[in-house]
Parts: sequence; C-alpha cells; structure tokens
Amino acid sequence: MSSVQYLLESRPHSVAHLFLSRVEATPDREAYRHPVAADHGAPGAEEWRSLTWAQTAERVKAIAAGLLSLGLRPEERVAISSSTRMEWILADLGVMCAGTAATAVYPSTNAEETAYILADSGSRAIFVENAAQLAKVTAHTERLPGLDHAILFDPETATDTDTVTETDTPRVKGLEVLTLAELEERGTAYLREHPDAIDTTVRAIERDQLATLIYTSGTTGRPKGVRLVHDCWSYQAVAQEVSGLLLPDDVQFLWLPLSHVFGNALIAGQVRTGSVIAVDGRVDRIVTNLPVVRPTVMASAPRIFEKVYNGIAARARAEGGAKYKIFQWAAKVARDYARTGQEQSVATGRRKVPLSLTVQHAVADKLVYGKIRAAFGGELRGSASGSAALAPDIGYFFAGAGVPVLEGYGLTETSAAVTVNPAGDFRVGTVGRPLPGTEVRIAEDGEILLKGPGVMRGYHNLPEKTAEVLESDGWFHTGDIGEVDKDGFVRITDRKKDLFKTSGGKYIAPTEIESRFKAVCPYVSNILVIGNGRNYCTALITLDESAIMPWAAAREPVDRSYAEVASSPEVHALIEGFVRSVNGDLQRWQTIKKFSVLPRDLDVEHGELTPSLKVKRPVVERAYAEVIETMYEGAREA
Repeated sequence: MSSVQYLLESRPHSVAHLFLSRVEATPDREAYRHPVAADHGAPGAEEWRSLTWAQTAERVKAIAAGLLSLGLRPEERVAISSSTRMEWILADLGVMCAGTAATAVYPSTNAEETAYILADSGSRAIFVENAAQLAKVTAHTERLPGLDHAILFDPETATDTDTVTETDTPRVKGLEVLTLAELEERGTAYLREHPDAIDTTVRAIERDQLATLIYTSGTTGRPKGVRLVHDCWSYQAVAQEVSGLLLPDDVQFLWLPLSHVFGNALIAGQVRTGSVIAVDGRVDRIVTNLPVVRPTVMASAPRIFEKVYNGIAARARAEGGAKYKIFQWAAKVARDYARTGQEQSVATGRRKVPLSLTVQHAVADKLVYGKIRAAFGGELRGSASGSAALAPDIGYFFAGAGVPVLEGYGLTETSAAVTVNPAGDFRVGTVGRPLPGTEVRIAEDGEILLKGPGVMRGYHNLPEKTAEVLESDGWFHTGDIGEVDKDGFVRITDRKKDLFKTSGGKYIAPTEIESRFKAVCPYVSNILVIGNGRNYCTALITLDESAIMPWAAAREPVDRSYAEVASSPEVHALIEGFVRSVNGDLQRWQTIKKFSVLPRDLDVEHGELTPSLKVKRPVVERAYAEVIETMYEGAREA
C-alpha cells in the first residue's frame, strides 16, 4: 500500500476529529487572521488580529457546548446565515464538534427562500450575522415551528422589536435570541459541569453521520439540499494534503462565500495541514487586502481574474502611447511563453521554452509581470479557480506572468473539488487530474461520471431526484460534458443541459463561444449565447463598468450613466469589432449574427446570478425575452 493510499484509507471519521488532533499537535501555532477595528488611528481604520489553534479551540468548544446546552442532538440541523468572517468558521467548527449538522444559507438569499431552506432542513437553531439576517427568519416563523434559537454575531444590531445586547436575550416571534458571546458563556458553564462533553461527542461521530446540508443555488427551480456526511469533508481534507493543494506553511486568503461548498472544503484542508487562513469576505477589500495578507494560495472564481485582467488592460490603454504598446507586447509574450511551455510539457515532459522567448519573458517580467505579482502580495504560488471555466487566453496570461491560476472542478454534490491542476504541472484549458481516491469516467454520451468518498449521500427529502443522478454503485452523473486526455487531465466542454440545437440541426456549446469572447474583449462582464431552436446565434452582453466607463469618458467627456454608455453607437461599434474577431474562428453555424448590450450588468440581487456567480440562463432569457425576440425579427434561414 502506498503512503497516499494509507493516508486516505486511515483518514479520521470527521473534521471534528482532525480539529482536536490539530489543536493538540500545534496549540501555539497561528491558525487564523481576521480584520478588526484598530485600537488607534483614524475612524474606520482596521488591523489584522490572529488566533492560535489553542485560542480557536477555546471558542469552538464553548460554542459546541453551548449548542449541547440548548438540547441539540446529533445530526440535528443548525443553520448559518452570514457573510464570510471569522465567526462563520468558529460557528461551523462548533456545529461539527457538537455532532450536529450545519445548514448553509447564503446571506443574499431572500426571506422566502430562507424560510424554505430552514423548513426543508428542519433546522432547530440558526446563527445570523445581523438584524437583516434575523429579520428574514422572523418574517416566516409561522412556517418554522421547529426553529427555537437564533444566535447573533453582531449583538449591537437591532431587531424589529428589540435591541439585542450582550446582557439582553429577548424572544422575537417565538425565537430565543442569543448573542454569540452569550452562547459561549452558556457553553463554558456547561463544560464546567461536563468537562469531557466535547471529546466524548467527537469520539462518537461516525463517518456517515450528516455533517452539512448545502442547498444548491441552482440555475432553475427550487434549491435541493445536498447531504454531505463527515467522511466527505475528512476525505477532502486529506486529499488536499496529499495532492499538495495546501501545504503546512501556506497562508491562504479566504474571501469566498462560506455558504458555498468550495469554502467549506478549504477549511477542512486547512485544519488538516495546519496552515493559516486570513479571512475577510468583503469583496471590495480584496485588492486592498492582498498586499497586506501576502497569501501563498487563494481560491477564487474566474470572474475575479477576468476583472483583474480587464482592469490591467484598461489602465494600460488609458495611459496610451509606449506604455500601452509595452503592455500589449508583454501580454503576448506571457501567453506565448506559457502556451509554449505547456505544449513542450505535454510532448516531452519538460516545460522547455526557446531562448529568444525566454529572454523576452525576462524583460517583460521586469517591466510588467513583477508589478502584477506585487498586486497579489508577491508570494502567491497558485490560485485555485472553480465554479466556471476560465478563458484560456486569460489563464495563459496569468501563468506567463507568474500567477498561475490552477483550475479545478467539482460540484456541491461532490463536496467541492474532484479534480485540480497541480501547481508544478498545470495545464491551462483543463481542470486538472482527479484527486487521489476519486474515479472519473466518461459515459457514451460524453457525460462525466464521478465516484469517490466526496460524493454526496443524496438530496435531502428527495429520493426521486437522488435516483436520477446517483447510481446504486456510487457513480454520480454530473450533467457536464467532457473528456480525459492520455495523461489523465480532465477537460470540461459544456454543461449537458446547456447544449442546444439550432433549427438547422447543428449542436452548439454556448460556453465555448462565450469563453472565446471573454478572452478577446477586455470590456465584457457577462455574455449569453442564444440560439436554441433558432436559425442562428445571438448574444446578450453586459459590460464591466469599471473598464468601459473610462473608455467612454476618454472619447466623449460628458457625464453619462452606464446605461447611456452601453446603448451608445460607439460602444456598439466597439463590441461589434470583438464579435467579428471571435466569429472569424468559428464554424458558420456557431457565429454570433446579432447582439444586444444590456443596460445593466447581471447580478445576484435580480436573481440572474447564483451566489457563486454562475449565470442563471433561464432567468436572464425570461427577463430579456423582448430583446431576444427583437434580434430574430424578420430572420431568414442562415
């Protein structure tokens, strides 16, 4: 048996076991960093504060014991509705160490859907970030007879009937409302009477005991509760370690939503390796935080890298002249350098690059790439990317600039990653190799099937839906179309349900066309290719406001709104040029014949994006049905 097999097969039953072992092994080592208000300085100033593993354990055990003091039993659900912050992690680890199960609720979820999730999961308690999250719960308490307790992270926030303070725990519409500090006080008192309660509870946790319910944000229909057991997270933790995704000395910057499966998996891996997490979920602080945190690893969504690239390109274009020409040259060198190295690696096993290109790359590094790496903190050895495909040209650019984007692949139903690109042998355009212990095979129709310890145990209360995707022998149907190359790298070509057929009988993979457009157009934010049952393809396009507005102001320096700029003839002509560029490399039936630039970007608030920033195609197509029909008026067979 290999060492990897041994580590996987001897993995502990749960992350709770891993956590207690980690605390015992490295109690004084730094575990977490999080921003707090500075003791001195200007109003609003912040500083980063650290927690050791021992300090983290003190709070986690108090929270776990507090939940036990409320009468919660193994596998009973405790929801968490909050943005990404230190308290989310403490609460989640507390839920695990209490043997209960977490129900993850996106803070952007509306009151109606929050009530549905809480009712369907049967949650008995909920951690809420503030009054706004509490209000969504109290709006529908009549539908939640089993929900008895709410625990506030921010005690100074007011409810509609009471102000919750550290010493006042009112009942709001049938809920006992506690502050987090009060729950910890109860837990501390409980531990004085039952000092071995947490150790005893953790020892009793079984592998197949429910650990987490994560509701798929889904692009259609009601969300489904994915049942992830303790063994799913324990497997993720060990697989990340043996694959080298996380190393003990890593500093990880975590801003991803912890209500998403990706964030949960990263915490599991961090507990196993004992690395450091700097946590701050404020997206508007990412650029500010990176040089301060100086992470060695960071997980992200492709949209962030697209925005970063668009911002770099827009600034270079605004500077004009020689600086813009240098950027264009350096960007091409980065892509050529990374692409050539990868091609040589595939062919010979070595990333060998011609001397002339190596020299150009060294010059470009001094002029351009070093500044890009500095913006990421200067220490980043790799950034894991998931949830959607990254345009290959953008992937090659960052790889050539020394900021490799390591694409991976996974679903909520697989407790996040099942494949990942290794830092030392990554291939742009693929999602890497399977994690140790996970099997991948391609069905006759091209669908990717997965099997392994990370696969869910089914959808909560939905046996029929479970049977549709999970075979009796454990193979899970992903709904994604893909292929596996001779070296074991997996490539995703499209979503099975997103493939459409034109009225002429031609199959179209829209994400392929969309990815190509994003690679050539530095102003795009989102693009949806339309054409199911139609005689040609069209597109709905939204623009990145931070990139297009400076471009527009440089040409017509008048005060115009984004909507006015988006509808202007000059912007239409600009985007038309990029459409023509993409069409030149497509088959005739794939080309975009017409497009519309929408008056605003897609967003989560309007229900057009999932919280993980995936486009909900049916929602967008319904919202802009008239715009779409206009593009097909008077259409002839193409």
